[in-house]
Order: sequence, then structure tokens, then C-alpha cells
Amino acid sequence: MKIFRPFTLGLILIASTTLTAQKAKEWTLQQCVDYAFENNLMIERSEFSMENEEVTLKQNKLSRIPSLNANVYNSWRWGRSIDPTSNLFTTKRINSNGLGGSANFLLYNGSRITRSIKRSEQMVQAGFYDMEKAKNDVALNVVYAYLQVIFAREQLENANFQVVTSKAQLDQVEKKVTAGALPRTNLLDLKAQVATNEVDVITAENDVAVAVLNLKQFLQIPAEEAFDIETPNLEDANYGSIENSSGEIFKLAELTQPEIKSADLRIESAEMGIKIAQSAYVPSVTLQGQFGTSYSDQNLVPTGDTQTIINDPGEIGYLVNDPSQLVNGNPTTLEVPIREIPNIPNQWTDNRNWSVGFNISVPIFNGWQIRSNVQRARIDMKMAENNAKETRNALRQTIETAYNDAQAAVKVYDAAQRQVEALEESFRATEHSYNLGAVNSVDYQLASFNLFSAKSNLSRSKFDYIFRLKVLDFYLGKPLTL
Repeated sequence: MKIFRPFTLGLILIASTTLTAQKAKEWTLQQCVDYAFENNLMIERSEFSMENEEVTLKQNKLSRIPSLNANVYNSWRWGRSIDPTSNLFTTKRINSNGLGGSANFLLYNGSRITRSIKRSEQMVQAGFYDMEKAKNDVALNVVYAYLQVIFAREQLENANFQVVTSKAQLDQVEKKVTAGALPRTNLLDLKAQVATNEVDVITAENDVAVAVLNLKQFLQIPAEEAFDIETPNLEDANYGSIENSSGEIFKLAELTQPEIKSADLRIESAEMGIKIAQSAYVPSVTLQGQFGTSYSDQNLVPTGDTQTIINDPGEIGYLVNDPSQLVNGNPTTLEVPIREIPNIPNQWTDNRNWSVGFNISVPIFNGWQIRSNVQRARIDMKMAENNAKETRNALRQTIETAYNDAQAAVKVYDAAQRQVEALEESFRATEHSYNLGAVNSVDYQLASFNLFSAKSNLSRSKFDYIFRLKVLDFYLGKPLTL
């Protein structure tokens, strides 16, 4: 009974897995790819980068609009200072306030804004292609993980078929042993073979669970969530052979792959960066305008009315001939205009001032900053060209590797098919001879094991063959479908 415990556990796992699969929606490959596009963090980072470039583009476009700024102030001063409205010295406490505004409109700066907008547009487009490259990488990974689930399930089917075959043979041998036609050792050997096959089933079940878990993790789906995939028809007749050379595939991929377009756009952006840096050599012309007004509590203005002030000079001295006699001066009367502090709105109205002018800035010497910026821009241009070459080399090498892998996979798959066909014939002959007692159980188990291994290798080579062809189809611009 101990021998069959693993198999019993395997049946329980199969039953629970089947029940879960019945409840789960079956995902197609396209649904998995679309879901990955919406939830993959690498793609999300690429989107953020593109959005950042879009913000820069918007800012560069808005720099064409005149700038407008306003300010309001209020202050208190003590001690000797200048009244901001009368420009007179005073030692009194002064409370003053005011408001102002300024506007600047750039008329010309060597087309720097226009070129900056053009460069930002190129960077936005390059960011879009970077995002497309991230999507392509994700799609290839999803296809690989999807195929791994299908491959693991096919391996499980092979293992289950092997168990069924071994059990059927065990029943026949048990009858013959009971009848005395075969020795009991054959029965024991077959029981061991059945137990081994059951362990293979449990191992295959675990491989299926791991493959499904890997796909779910890549899609950012929690492990406890119900999930299943749709198994398409993967007959080799649905897949063609390799018709293009690696050079032809590369030429087509060079025209369609987003990483190449992104690298070329970054070269154009670097060229525009040189022109932007060189535009700093050109004088810039700016139209400027300002407005301001102010208020002070020391700003006294006439009201139009007067007040009479009697000036009493007081004592002016003593008589010469009588020093004891005090002499007083005659009082004088003055008409003094009455002054008052105008309220804030009135002062703001009276103290308004405007100015309009042009500002021409001519670069003469600024510590070689402009020249250094131009040199850095030219270095950036060389780096962009180097990156484009490196990107093309990487794409070419990837295609060459994929092409060689696909050629090898086709050959391996073809050889695996012939191997299975030959071993099936060999196993049928060995099984017939074993039933007749012409060969021993060791030869029978060896033939069974060889056939099972060949079928496993055939499944592995088939899925490798399909995936390699899908990679080449991808670089040829074909959709990733099964």
C-alpha cells in the first residue's frame, strides 16, 4: 500500500486542480498579452518617461507666450530713511505699500525656442518607441511562459499515458503469473515500474503548477486567484519552415523594430541639441514692460484749505539804556495750507507709473560657457550615434542567435519525431515478445523508459521549435499568435 500512496496523493491533486480549472476562466494568449500590457511595471515606467517628455514639450511650447508677473508689498521703517513717495529724508516711522507688474516677451533668440520644441517632439516620439520596445519584450516573455504551461501539461499527459500503459501491462502479467506462465519476479518488476511512473506523474503535476505560477506572477496575478489558459492546436503542420535568411530578417527588423527608431530619433534630437547650444552665440531681443504704484503715510498733500497760525516770537531782549526792561516781539499771523494723507486708492491712482523698452543681450564673453555647451552637445551626438550602432549590432546578433536556434530546433524536432516513431515500433515488438516470455522484464522496462523519454524530448523539442519560429516571426513583423 505504501507504493500507491504517492499516486493516491497525485489523484487528489489532479482532482483539486481540475475543479479549480473548471471554475477559472480560460485565458487566450492575446488576453494574457493585453493584460500584461496593462499591468506590467516595466511598461508603466516607460509610459511615465514618455509623459515626462510630453510635459517638457508642453513647457517649451508655452515659452513662446509672454511672461507676466505681479507683486504686492507692505513695509514699516524706523529711523532716518527716504520716503519712497516723496524721496525726502525723514526720521519718522514710515508705513508704505504698493503693487507692480512686469511683462517680458522674447522677440528673437536665434530660434532656440523653435528648436527646443522640435527636440522635445523627437524625444516624445523616442519615448513612445521605448514603450513599444518594452511591450515587445513583455509579449515575448508572455509567449514563452504561456508555452511553458502547455509544454508542462503535455508532459503530464505523457506521464499519465505511461501510467495507464504500465497498469494495463501489470494486469496482463498478473494474470499470467497467477496461471504460472510467467515468474513472480516479472510481476514485482512491473509494480516497481508502475510506482516509478506514478512518481513521474506527480513530478509532472508539480511542473504544471510551477509553470502556471510563473505565468501568473509575470502577469501580476495573485497565486490564490483562479486562473487557467486556453490550449490551442499546436500541430507542427500549422507552422512553416524558416524561409528567410538571418540577413533578410535583420533588414526587415531594422525597418520595423521600435528600438531602432528610438535610437535614430535620439540622433536627430542630439543634432538639434547642437543647434540649440549654438544659438546662444546669437544676441537675444526682449520686449519689456513694467507698471507700478505706491502709498506712504508720510505723503501729505494740500487739501485746498488753509489755517491761520499766530507766531509769537516771545522775548527778544532788553533795553540798552535799561537792562532791567524786557522787550517782547510783535506776533505775526501766517496762513498755512492744510495737508492730509490721501487714502490708499487715491495714492495708488496718483503714483502710477509705466515703462516700456527693449532689451538686447549680446554674448561677448561668459567664461566659455556657450562653447562648452556646444562641445557637450557634440559629444552627446557622438554618444547617440554610438548607441544607435550598438542597438543595431545587438538586434543583428539577437536575430542571428534566434535564427541559429530556430534551425537547430527544427533539426532536433525532426530527429525527435523519427526517434519516437522508431521507439514506438521497438516498444511494440518488445512488448509482444515480453508477453510471449521471449524477453525479460528488464528489457521491457528499458524499452518503456526509452519511449517515454523520447516522447518527453519530442514535446520539449516541439515547443522549442514553435517558440523559436515565433521569435523569428516577431522580427519579421508578424503578430505573436499560436
